[in-house]
Amino acid sequence: MFRKGGESTSVNQGGRRKVHTTYPDGAEMIEEFDLKTDELLVRRRRGRTTLGKDTPWEYLVGEAPRTFAPDTGTLIESGANPSFTRSQDAPGSFVWRVRNLPYPKETYDVRCDHEAQQVVIRTSNKKYFKRFEVPELKLLDKKLEDAALSWDYRNFTLIVQYKKPREAVVAEIEEKKDRMQLAAKKTPEEGDVDCKQQ
Repeated sequence: MFRKGGESTSVNQGGRRKVHTTYPDGAEMIEEFDLKTDELLVRRRRGRTTLGKDTPWEYLVGEAPRTFAPDTGTLIESGANPSFTRSQDAPGSFVWRVRNLPYPKETYDVRCDHEAQQVVIRTSNKKYFKRFEVPELKLLDKKLEDAALSWDYRNFTLIVQYKKPREAVVAEIEEKKDRMQLAAKKTPEEGDVDCKQQ
């Protein structure tokens, strides 16, 4: 689904299978899968501006590493602020988490905005508001459905789930087959180095 039209390479590193896909327009996508479970841990992509400069990485799944560079700034975002991430998906659902939300469960309102084709999170006390799209649905040209959206609140974390449509599940199965073929072609075991004998 995401890799269509791109050229992919695979390497095993740090207990993860990393699949790097490049597209004819210069865009790139990097996916990281757990070597043992084959679960998607990170999916990030970036494109190119009209002048050919790389855009910043956009994390579709997983969280961007928090870094602090004292030479470029003296402030870092507080770890107590709400943080929105797309976490590891469940087998049948796309999953997002908003951490560090201390309000009671009845404060939250999570619903589909059918006009904008976005999921909207808001609190009745007006302390948090977020809109986001489901990129897989956009690629499949599918509309949001209220019945597919669910949410829960536990341990200061709001967990939002959207049930995967059948087409997304089928596409994931096809991508897994492609990944296995790519890995079987060339990927050495972690730590293997190709040293030619003299």
